[in-house]
Amino acid sequence: MGEVARGGGCCPPMDLFRSEPMQLVQLIIPIESAHRTVSYLGDLGLLQFKDVSNSKPFKIKRCGEMARKLRFFKEQMLKAGVSPKLSTTQVDVNIDNLEVKLSEIESELTEMNANGEKLQRSYNELVEYKLVLQKAGEFFHSAQSGAIEQQREYESRLLSGESMETPLLQDQLSGDSSKQIKLGFLAGLVPREKSMTFERILFRATRGNVFLRQTAVEDPVTDPVSGEKTEKNVFVVFYAGEKVKAKILKICDAFSANRYPFAEELGKQAQMITEASGKISELKTTIDTGLQHRVNLLDTIGVQFEQWNLLVRKEKSIHHTLNMLSLDVTKKCLVAEGWSPVFATKQIQDALQRAAVDSNSQVSAIFQVLHTKEMPPTYFRTNKFTSSYQGIIDSYGVAKYQEANPTVYTVVTFPFLFAVMFGDWGHGICLLLAALYFIIRERKLSSQKLDDITEMTFGGRYVILLMSLFSIYTGLIYNEFFSVPFELFGPSAYECRDLACSEATTIGLIKARRTYPFGVDPVWHGTRSELPFLNSLKMKMSILLGVAQMNLGIIMSFFNAIFFRNSVNIWFQFIPQMIFLNSLFGYLSLLIIVKWCTGSQADLYHVMIYMFLSPTDDLGENELFAGQKSYQLVLLLLAVVAVPWMLLPKPFILKKQHEARHGAESYAPLPSTEESLQVESNHDSHGHEEFEFSEIFVHQLIHTIEFVLGAVSNTASYLRLWALSLAHSELSSVFYEKVLLLAWGYYNNVIILIVGILVFIFATVGVLLVMETLSAFLHALRLHWVEFQNKFYEGDGYKFFPFSFSLLDEEDEVL
Repeated sequence: MGEVARGGGCCPPMDLFRSEPMQLVQLIIPIESAHRTVSYLGDLGLLQFKDVSNSKPFKIKRCGEMARKLRFFKEQMLKAGVSPKLSTTQVDVNIDNLEVKLSEIESELTEMNANGEKLQRSYNELVEYKLVLQKAGEFFHSAQSGAIEQQREYESRLLSGESMETPLLQDQLSGDSSKQIKLGFLAGLVPREKSMTFERILFRATRGNVFLRQTAVEDPVTDPVSGEKTEKNVFVVFYAGEKVKAKILKICDAFSANRYPFAEELGKQAQMITEASGKISELKTTIDTGLQHRVNLLDTIGVQFEQWNLLVRKEKSIHHTLNMLSLDVTKKCLVAEGWSPVFATKQIQDALQRAAVDSNSQVSAIFQVLHTKEMPPTYFRTNKFTSSYQGIIDSYGVAKYQEANPTVYTVVTFPFLFAVMFGDWGHGICLLLAALYFIIRERKLSSQKLDDITEMTFGGRYVILLMSLFSIYTGLIYNEFFSVPFELFGPSAYECRDLACSEATTIGLIKARRTYPFGVDPVWHGTRSELPFLNSLKMKMSILLGVAQMNLGIIMSFFNAIFFRNSVNIWFQFIPQMIFLNSLFGYLSLLIIVKWCTGSQADLYHVMIYMFLSPTDDLGENELFAGQKSYQLVLLLLAVVAVPWMLLPKPFILKKQHEARHGAESYAPLPSTEESLQVESNHDSHGHEEFEFSEIFVHQLIHTIEFVLGAVSNTASYLRLWALSLAHSELSSVFYEKVLLLAWGYYNNVIILIVGILVFIFATVGVLLVMETLSAFLHALRLHWVEFQNKFYEGDGYKFFPFSFSLLDEEDEVL
């Protein structure tokens, strides 16, 4: 499959079985066309540059500075509620002109922000000033009205002369007014949450020699300093003496109490309120005009923001790549090295030629292939369907260069093994609807920023699609729809002999018609024999599936050995492993099939145990076919022989090959590029310089023990298919019978029925469609990573990461 001849043209058909053939190339680029050459190669995205430079001549600090300005613009747009727009018109902007333009826009925007902040602060101060004038004016107006009333009352008493309360020292009280104490006052606003503490500190600091009046402002006020909406109180504090005033001023500063000038005369207060209102109106108009101008500027930025951002990120990546190139001795050329797929040779050469022409360079860049012993990167060309499956394999380990890729089979085996554990066609339909939702909306969702869980689900939408389809298939085989059986493919093969058999038992059932055509007969569900029957069926089925997949893994190792021309692995790894596995568990699978076909009552546990303990004893009633005893002796002998066959010959043969290779002549013809890469990617090349026989022998010993023990443990591990399938079925049955049916039929109450339906829905979604799906997914993942891939997959390669503008990271760093 991996050796199939590729089609013609620059883009051969996708082949997942083997990674793309790679080559190490060297580019010698004239320095005048280096920037455009790297740019064109970034558009192509098929060359992974190696860092061969000892210095960094191309500074990318200015790119980082431009990226910082763009981030500043984006923050300002987010604050203003302006979103970047996707412009369809391409604007050809030079990076130098863009740098100047970004600097000008940043200066203009910074100046706008500074002026806007100053105006907004003045506006907020005027609003507070007006509030102080209004609220504090009420204090003085009420105090003056009270004083006038008292004065009139006092004068009326003096004129009557009948008051016995006239003071004897009246002349002294009405003496020289110059001796009266003049009280000073301060007015302002204090945050309401601090008002009580403010009053208490004032009283203590002045020893009670102040008089404080406060009133609450109904609506929150924007604080001029912080710019936040704050609930405040207007206060007026009366004091006597400059020392007390100094203390009050310090306390006001400590409590963020803004003070404002205030006139005692009522006429002047009205005039100040009128002036403040006029200034507020003027400032409001100025602020609105400035904000509109700022929004227009941000709209202009938003139209071209994405293009500018892409250009800056491209320029930054180009300079970063140029810093990976080395300058030759003439300082007229740059030398680059990198990996590229073999099929991309023509495309890379065309890009180099176009770059030379567009740069008006006198010479074109030189392209040449290098011979190397270095392991190439692994590159699989995937599409939106296969990329998620390839991601599952890469999570375990990236394939070594051109080794067999498990993704080819995982596309089918992974969702199928999941479905064996999740077999219910009702639940499968629910998963199918979820997968179809993501697939139908994939164009819209792919352009949006999703949260982690949604993004992970969206990325695996095609995996979920096949998982749901296989779950519907296995659910039809199990005949379960939310644990309810249906006679979809015909009537049941059994009927009741009499009315007594209607109880939960198969006693009294007689076979009335031909066998149910597809899947499990619905009559088994709800009977006493259901659990033993399904246990036996699913357990044996799990063993058959497990042995089949493990055999596939060993066969894949054979294809690897053929591809890398490693005959040692064929004769001393593949053949003994196939013999050992199938002598034991392949034979067990054969016995299961024979028992199903013949209807025998033989105990397979007894057969397999005594095959080891007493291989020469007669099988008696456990004999399934003639000559079984002799057949078992041969298989046991083959299994015993296979162990030293795996262990001993391979290390000695490798040692002999190493000695012969180093005893041969030193000179040999140079191989071609692809041949040299294939030789070096041999899975058993342990190095030519040093050969430690003890290390090789211990490695082979560990590998042999691991396979022998793994043949048992891996087969047992596949029984999780049976266990999780049984658990899923039983949970589904419990939710249906103990929640839905109980609420539906036992209680004659609408509220209990609604509650029961809701509990059933939430339990089904939360437990069966979320937790059980995740559980079955993880177990299917383990079966592929451990039980299947450890037979042939090394997974110690590294990914091909080409220099491509389409793979640019969205986040910019200021360097």
